Amino acid sequence: MNDYNFSILVKKALLATALAFSALLCVGRCFAADWDRVIIARLKYSGGGDWYVSPTTIPNLLKQADKRLKIPTQPEHIGVSVNDPELFRYPMLYASGHGQIRFKDNEMMAILTYLDNGGFLWINDSYGMEKYVRREVKRLYPDREFVQLPKDHPIFHMVYDLKDGLPKIHEHDGKPPAAYAIFDKGRMKILYLLESDIGDGLEDEGIHKSDTPQIRELAMKMGLNILVYAMMQ
Repeated sequence: MNDYNFSILVKKALLATALAFSALLCVGRCFAADWDRVIIARLKYSGGGDWYVSPTTIPNLLKQADKRLKIPTQPEHIGVSVNDPELFRYPMLYASGHGQIRFKDNEMMAILTYLDNGGFLWINDSYGMEKYVRREVKRLYPDREFVQLPKDHPIFHMVYDLKDGLPKIHEHDGKPPAAYAIFDKGRMKILYLLESDIGDGLEDEGIHKSDTPQIRELAMKMGLNILVYAMMQ
């Protein structure tokens, strides 16, 4: 598929996503002007973890989505709380940090409503989040288990063909990188990336001295694959 046809396909997916999501999830006012471009909000979670870490990650990803894929974006660092009505403006949420993530009891229904009606949550474990992520996802979906994604899953091949699957960006505990997901009727609701740290690899050049241009490019390719997969599933 050439770049022009791919761009047209992605823009059609963006429109379809926007229409479906707005029909299902608009609470109070709908902000129609936002639906002509991709905006990813960062989830402001409770529990004490640094939800605000790596503020250049999402803006850099969205800038490259515009530049490489011709997807109209709003490349800003935007934070949104679970109980904020603004949550429902964003079909895709990004959560990252170190340490504890926790949803308060009064936040559980909001995040479930969001996820069960078309929302997508990408969790990037910067380090130390695993036991808390697994605990909170089990609270959300007690009858579901994380599924580890194999290397041939479409998310690794949407735009860029990453034959080895999820790339290893930071060493952390030296374990292999792993991608886990929660599915419902074939649709991915939650993507959890462990022992990889794509988010750090997407930050501004020079922030992490160990991130070579090659490593940063792998992170960008994976990030763009995730974005397109979330839009087109």
